[in-house]
Amino acid sequence: MDCYTANWNPLGDSAFYRKYELYSMDWDLKEELRDCLVAAAPYGGPIALLRNPWRKEKAASVRPVLEIYSASGMPLATLLWKSGPVVSLGWSAEEELLCVQEDGGVLVYGLHGDFRRHFSMGNEVLQNQVLDARIFHTEFGSGVAILTGAHRFTLSANVGDLKLRRMPEVPGLQSAPSCWTTLCQDRVAHILLAVGPDLYLLDHAACSTVTPPGLAPGVSSFLQMAVSFTYRHLALFTDTGYIWMGTASLKEKLCEFNCNIRAPPKQMVWCSRPRSKERAVVVAWEKRLMVVGDAPESIQFVLDEDSYLVPELDGVRIFSHSTHEFLHEVPVASEEIFKIASMAPGALLLEAQKEYEKESQKADEYLREIQELGQLTQAVQQCIEAAGHEHRPDMQKSLLRAASFGKCFLDRFPPDSFVRMCQDLRVLNAIRDYHIGIPLTYSQYKQLTIQVLLDRLVLRRLYPLAIQICEYLRLPEVQGVSRILAHWACYKVQQKDVSDEDVARAINQKLGDTPGVSYSDIAARAYGCGRTELAIKLLEYEPRSGEQVPLLLKMKRSKLALTKAIESGDTDLVFTVLLHLKNELNRGDFFMTLRNQPMALSLYRQFCKHQELETLKDLYNQDDNHQELGSFHIRASYAAEERIEGRVAALQTAADAFYKAKNEFAAKATEDQMRLLRLQRRLEDELGGQFLDLSLHDTVTTLILGGHNKRAEQLSRDFRIPDKRLWWLKLTALADLEDWEELEKFSKSKKSPIGYLVSPSWRFA
Repeated sequence: MDCYTANWNPLGDSAFYRKYELYSMDWDLKEELRDCLVAAAPYGGPIALLRNPWRKEKAASVRPVLEIYSASGMPLATLLWKSGPVVSLGWSAEEELLCVQEDGGVLVYGLHGDFRRHFSMGNEVLQNQVLDARIFHTEFGSGVAILTGAHRFTLSANVGDLKLRRMPEVPGLQSAPSCWTTLCQDRVAHILLAVGPDLYLLDHAACSTVTPPGLAPGVSSFLQMAVSFTYRHLALFTDTGYIWMGTASLKEKLCEFNCNIRAPPKQMVWCSRPRSKERAVVVAWEKRLMVVGDAPESIQFVLDEDSYLVPELDGVRIFSHSTHEFLHEVPVASEEIFKIASMAPGALLLEAQKEYEKESQKADEYLREIQELGQLTQAVQQCIEAAGHEHRPDMQKSLLRAASFGKCFLDRFPPDSFVRMCQDLRVLNAIRDYHIGIPLTYSQYKQLTIQVLLDRLVLRRLYPLAIQICEYLRLPEVQGVSRILAHWACYKVQQKDVSDEDVARAINQKLGDTPGVSYSDIAARAYGCGRTELAIKLLEYEPRSGEQVPLLLKMKRSKLALTKAIESGDTDLVFTVLLHLKNELNRGDFFMTLRNQPMALSLYRQFCKHQELETLKDLYNQDDNHQELGSFHIRASYAAEERIEGRVAALQTAADAFYKAKNEFAAKATEDQMRLLRLQRRLEDELGGQFLDLSLHDTVTTLILGGHNKRAEQLSRDFRIPDKRLWWLKLTALADLEDWEELEKFSKSKKSPIGYLVSPSWRFA
């Protein structure tokens, strides 16, 4: 254990800090880090270097080169920079590289150097140019803050939903501030800047002067400032060599340290562990690295190479030309187990397990001592927790073996924490591999969540590893394997050196009927890449027509979309395609398309009956469907025409159509209706009253009720109403009138063809 704690450095009496190597960097850097713009993403993210960023001493003809590496130095992308001068680089929370140019334009690139999008920070920034920029992260997303040549600040708190905000002007500001940073307070982004001995806080409404409490006197300027990873704490480096540490609200002082160095540092970042009471700041100069906190002494390291600091959730990553290291506070569980002469339960259990492997009786002595104190459960938990914070697999195994050994002597110790830690460490060791290059710590892994880690593996196109992790952790298919296979398929369709048929076959063989995978989404990506035929082939594997049809319409394959909609049996889907076709094709082509699809034609006719009658008539005319055309004109004669002449004309057209359809009955009935209409019009002119639109029977009844018996009889003869029907009509009408004399006279005029029924209760006057 003495050798294990050799790299532990005490900071005060209550905390130790250690620095260990993550990777030996094997990247081929042709320039020093100081000659490049550098950006490294948190959570073990990638590193971006922009070589030769328009330095005056460089030849103007030499174009800069943008290079992206993994945290282990494995190259991910290299591209020649062909755009304008870049002021700052930064990574978004989605691991997209943001390149802020002098003209205020921001170019966004993917992890593999693929261009994603471009946006501008506004006309004012364009006119005044960019002096400096910061990429920052909030709960809403990743933001960009700009300092212009007019010494004004502009920011956007979320580049995904760009809303530019011009910050208030600082009174009397004639030159660039000595240092500045972004703060996030009450879910709002602020700018904190230093001008000489004064600090100004800019919010959306005003500029206010702030004073750090307890600041040492004699400060004439602030040379550097740093905000913590969680935006809760702030550190200020003054020209007197003092480092002030306090809350980001500048209302409370934590501590102050005199480093006795007045030269401005290259970088200053926070180094703190979640839920730890210790607060420390790491300050880097050219050849020196210093860790300071609430202690009279500091921890100092010599920097042999030009280095760059990357603040993390629980520490600081430090990479240089040859190494990549991690500096952090030693976790409590590790400290209790490994510190010299420790008698913590976890330390005794680890010793007991080692003695057990040596077959020594001391193992029993250590175990008895732990059990007598009733701390065996605590010892197992300490070993499990400490294993999670170890980077070396051999130390992880040693601690887990000790925890497993202690569990054997406990009756009811729940195995969940042990099993879960074994799973987490196996995942962490896999992604920490040099060829993967994601050096996540256990705390970062838990904060990031497994879903985000899988997303980052997918971004790196490490599909096999992502699938193995999903299967090992037994994640639901929709959240795990299916989602990764869908991403793989979307990447596969971008490989334009492979034929459409081979790509479609490979995707189908790999995906099959995997639940949660949408072939339509993959086809949409193929169409977006300009591979329409591949998209159509992929849609053949999509079982849901509701997903096929919209994309086919978008690809202007409307006829194929109509076929798919008809095959689905979904009438709403068919109507959607029909309306799209109607707007896309000319009238003739549209009708010809419908003629080849009987079901679609039938549905469209039903639509036209309620919405577009003229179109329905055109359809009947084109199909020479005289029977339906006749029926259409009959309905139109009553629905649209009010004048009797127009109605008769429409009925005449209907009769002609019925004759063409060889439906003589319908034609004769229509002609009879025309005669009846003319007669009803004449009756209204001669007798008054309402006769139009009455049926033949109602017309006869109305005449009888009006006492026009001869006219009723003449009408019955003209339209050949049978005697039985006429007698019934007349008998009913006279009975309704209670005209018994006329009824008796009528009954005696000739023999009744329908007989009589006389009730004994009838009384005649």
